[in-house]
This record gives sequence, C-alpha cells and structure tokens, in this order.
Amino acid sequence: MKPQEFVDVDPRTLRLPWSRRDGADPIKLTRQIGQRGTSTQGMPPPFVYRATDGELVLSDGVTRATRVAKLLPGTRIRVEVIGDLGVPGATMPTVGDRLP
Repeated sequence: MKPQEFVDVDPRTLRLPWSRRDGADPIKLTRQIGQRGTSTQGMPPPFVYRATDGELVLSDGVTRATRVAKLLPGTRIRVEVIGDLGVPGATMPTVGDRLP
C-alpha cells in the first residue's frame, strides 16, 4: 500500500477534471460560501491525481478549491494525491481559468 501523499498548492493552479471542466457548480459554491465563508478550518483536503506531466488534477473538491481560490487568493491548501493519471493534465483548464 502506498503511503499517503499530501501537497500544499495554490488552488488556482489545480486542473479541473473533464467532467467538471466548466468549474464549480454555482449553486453549490454559493451555498458553501454562505456556510463556510473564508474559513478553511476543518476543510477536508481535496483529492487529486498526478498527471504524466506533473500537473495535479482534481478528483474531489472542485467547489472547495474554487471557494478558497476566489475568497482567499494566494492561500495554499493541502491536497491529497491519490494516484497517477496516464495522460498529461496541461490541456485541462485550471480552477483559476474558471473562477466566477
């Protein structure tokens, strides 16, 4: 079993998965901003995959990453690398590309 790997990153640089290439769901983002605001305390780390080119691609946590990128620019978040992708991630849009 692989040991857990955690990395601190700027959420704006995280790549969006193709299934969420338009970014966070606006309704869910609004609800999360209303509930959590700028707090990152107690926020579970988003899950990411490492692409063949080293880019980190979100698997779970698009809304959390978007909230922090929008409300706390420049703040780094801890993500958990859960595996590797067999494709490059550079062609996928970033959270920063899709900020509302």
